[in-house]
Amino acid sequence: MTADEIRDLLARDPDRSELTLQWLANQGVVTAQVMFGRMLLEGNGTIKSAAVALAWFERAGKKGHAEGTMMVGRCLEKGWGTDPDLSQAFFCYVYAAKLGNDWAQYNAARMYLDGQGVERDAERAAYWYAKAAEQGHARAMNLLARCYEEGWGVMRNTFKANDWYRRSAEAGYFRGQYNWAMALVAEGRIEDAAQWLKRAAEDATPDVKAAIVSYAVQMDHPAMRAIVSASAE
Repeated sequence: MTADEIRDLLARDPDRSELTLQWLANQGVVTAQVMFGRMLLEGNGTIKSAAVALAWFERAGKKGHAEGTMMVGRCLEKGWGTDPDLSQAFFCYVYAAKLGNDWAQYNAARMYLDGQGVERDAERAAYWYAKAAEQGHARAMNLLARCYEEGWGVMRNTFKANDWYRRSAEAGYFRGQYNWAMALVAEGRIEDAAQWLKRAAEDATPDVKAAIVSYAVQMDHPAMRAIVSASAE
């Protein structure tokens, strides 16, 4: 069964969603095993238990389920239901990345770039960011752009950097929107930049939102003043 098919089934009787999902998981439906694991991890509709969640992720992962393996890596990285183990987390991410999971590709790239659980390798980081970005992963798009901007693992290329910042922005990621806005400012397109900064501020974390407002104040441009006014409402 696909995730959509399972969600449709659960929607028919929301009050029994936990029991239904657990039954499917016990029947060996690997997608249900991952979904039930996430339910347990978040405590959404059931008692929260990271250790039991990890066990379900592991069962799915052993059957070659990419998301299940990625979630095992996530648990190992964060210490959810187990002791943290960055090297094993990295191994899981790479394994799931090779199976095509975009979040695993993003996480493998992040660990390569930061040198967590593996020796730092900017070239491999850029490779996996590109793989995830090509699947539409907005955060990976933003960081692939950063690789091109800074020359991390790839030849520095401003055109490609800006193109990926734009794609990340259009995909709805606030950091991509912020970085694309900065690229537009560099091109003198202040009004266009202000529109993207306004969109970024709507979803940004408090620190990024504060940086956006501070930048808008410094710019002292009519289009930027609207951002300052909106933040004060």
